[in-house]
Amino acid sequence: MKALTVHRGTVAPLDRANVDTDQIIPKQFLKRVERTGFGQFLFYDWRFDENGAERPDFVLNQPQYRKASILVAGPNFGCGSSREHAPWALQDWGFQVVIAPSFADIFYNNCLKIGLLPIILPEATVNRILADAKGVSGLELAVNVKTRSVTFNDGTEASFPLDPYAQESLVGGLDEIGRSLRLEAEIVRFEGQEVTRINTRG
Repeated sequence: MKALTVHRGTVAPLDRANVDTDQIIPKQFLKRVERTGFGQFLFYDWRFDENGAERPDFVLNQPQYRKASILVAGPNFGCGSSREHAPWALQDWGFQVVIAPSFADIFYNNCLKIGLLPIILPEATVNRILADAKGVSGLELAVNVKTRSVTFNDGTEASFPLDPYAQESLVGGLDEIGRSLRLEAEIVRFEGQEVTRINTRG
């Protein structure tokens, strides 16, 4: 996966609580066998009406937010079923960071596995971000994974929790396979020892 150390991007304010995974990526779009291509179906029922036309009042259909790379939402984001496709769709759309007061546990961990950073901030801080992002000029935030901080335009910062293992994985661009490959030499050596032991016993 791609390393994530520092990211600065535009915020898309999704001022809704309890956004579940079926709203993030509806079930009818889960038949693809690839991990890519889900972004076009992100928030499909909110983005489009029954005729397939864009709903102009939905945040991602508004010009100033179409290229946003930081999504900010209300509490309990990613609840519902445990489908991995929800983080895939968000990342495929172009989001690199999702900020909320709380996340469903499985969704949170699925995000970290693919390098999509879920940030937990106090609800008052999230409400500030949502309000600022709805302003005429929009809002940009800077996220630093190494310092576990979010920096606002005025220079103030907010810190967020992040497990050291997840932090190392994000900074190093290491998914579970990548971590295993770092031990390739030891694995090969161990396998060679096992082959020798089996041949000796034979």
